Amino acid sequence: MRKLVCVLLVIASIVSCKDDTSKNQRILFDSQGRINDISVVIDNENWKGRLGEAIREVLTKPVYGLPQDEPTFNINQIPPQVFTDFITRTRTVLKIEMGKKADIAVLDNVYAQPQKVILITGNTKDEVITLLKDNAAKIIETFRNIELAYKQKLIRKSLYNASVIKENLGLSIEFPTAYRIGKTIANKEDKFYWIKKDIRTGYTNVLLYELPYTEIKKDTSLVEQIIKIRDSIGKKYIEGPVENSYMITQNKYTPFHTKTILDNKPTIETKGMWNVHGAVMAGPFINYAIEDKINKRWIIAEGFTFAPSVEKRDYMFELEAIIKTIKIDK
Repeated sequence: MRKLVCVLLVIASIVSCKDDTSKNQRILFDSQGRINDISVVIDNENWKGRLGEAIREVLTKPVYGLPQDEPTFNINQIPPQVFTDFITRTRTVLKIEMGKKADIAVLDNVYAQPQKVILITGNTKDEVITLLKDNAAKIIETFRNIELAYKQKLIRKSLYNASVIKENLGLSIEFPTAYRIGKTIANKEDKFYWIKKDIRTGYTNVLLYELPYTEIKKDTSLVEQIIKIRDSIGKKYIEGPVENSYMITQNKYTPFHTKTILDNKPTIETKGMWNVHGAVMAGPFINYAIEDKINKRWIIAEGFTFAPSVEKRDYMFELEAIIKTIKIDK
């Protein structure tokens, strides 16, 4: 009898623990919203004033390297009293709360998942504006990273079988089946891939190739070296629409470059404009030179778009998301 009582007590304890756990668990809906759209939760009065101007200055800063000004993010202002129910499920939220100690916090999955909520508080407008400006780079990076991850998740829903690239270049890259491999060069001298997708007004492209480790020297002429390399590749492999035409770097735009990390490897990121020598074609490009020390080489991954008369930010964003899936074999 005593053993039976003990068994019943143990079972009751287990059931009780499960009940407590279930009560503490929150059911989160999937987040929603268009890529690169930010919900800004702030009252109408502050949105129309200098606080709203400061927010717009941070979030709608023009993307560098595009032929026309396009904002980093599209923003939707939502008054706090309206920010309820399904509206809270947007993937990226910037929330302003007045009358509290000056602070900034990055919160995960507050109302939905995946979600990033950046909460900025302050007793005065000046405190909030200072926090906005001092943390502008962090705010943009936080929102861009979750948007890139979400874009990559969408890409993985229908992946192209890129095993031939892995076999010849020793790396994996994820891109959707809407793309195709338009040109392949795989011999002892060169390994080059041109990946394309047709769009409504043109096409988007990814280039992949490798260079000897000695080809790029990390000195003050870094940008000039990158441009010289991409121009030589353009002349050799990226033909234009008429005979003897080919892609080059547009010299009237100063390319932007920075150091970053891709696949845990030092990488040189270069943005600029391209055009076609001998024809009227142009557009933006983003170039990554990945330092692969283990295999004593550089991997070059470039995305470029030809889409006349339409906005190009989201096309370039997709190309960046694709390139940042690269994993180099050890």
